[in-house]
Amino acid sequence: MFKKLFSYLIPVNILKQKSSISQSLEVTWTDGKLILDSQNTNYSYGSLQRILRKGLKRIGFERINAMKKILVLGVAGGSVIRILVDEINFKGQITGVEIDAAIIEIANTYFHLHEIPNLEVIIDDAFAFVWKTKDQYDLIIIDIFQDTEMPDFLFEVDFVNRIRLLLNPKGFLLFNTMLINAKQKQLNLDYVKHFDTQKYNVKNFRKMEETNELILIESIL
Repeated sequence: MFKKLFSYLIPVNILKQKSSISQSLEVTWTDGKLILDSQNTNYSYGSLQRILRKGLKRIGFERINAMKKILVLGVAGGSVIRILVDEINFKGQITGVEIDAAIIEIANTYFHLHEIPNLEVIIDDAFAFVWKTKDQYDLIIIDIFQDTEMPDFLFEVDFVNRIRLLLNPKGFLLFNTMLINAKQKQLNLDYVKHFDTQKYNVKNFRKMEETNELILIESIL
C-alpha cells in the first residue's frame, strides 16, 4: 500500500525481468496504478490502454457487449482484456494469443488475468495461430509489438488475407500500429489498401499518444 501511495509522487518499480522475446520487462506503480513496460515503451495499463480504449469506444461499447467471440493477438499484461471485461462487461468468449510466456506469468501475478472466467490465453505465435484456428470472430484486436518494433508478417498479404477470413460478417478489426517514422507511415497506408472499400469501412486515427496509429476496419457485407 505504501508503494502505491508513494507512486503519486514518483514511479515505484517493483519488478524488473528479462525475457528472451521481449528483452526487458518492468512492472511499476505510477499514479496509484500498476503498469507494464518494455525498455522503451508501455506494454499495458498506461498509454497503450488509453489508445485501445479510444478504439473500442469508436466501435461502441454496446455493440461490443452484444458480440460472441473476440480474438486478441498480443496480450501482454492484458489491459485491453480488462477494458472488455471490467468496463464493457463483455460476457462472450475472449481468446488471447501471446508468444511470450514470461509476460503471461507477469499478467497473472500482478494483473490477475487468470481469474477472468471467459478468457482463454494461448501461448503461441500469432502468425501460426491464425492458420490453425477454425473459429471466426466478431472483433479481432491486433496489438503486437517487440518493444517499439512490429513483426513484418503483420503487414504481409497472406496474413492480412487470413485475418479477413477469420472476421465474421459485420465484424471489426482494430489494429494498433506505430507511427514514428516514414517507413511505418507507408506500411500503414499500404495495409489499408488490402481492404476493398465496397466491402469494408476503413478509418485511421493518427497520432494517438503521439506515437501510434489505430486502424479500424468494419466488414459491411
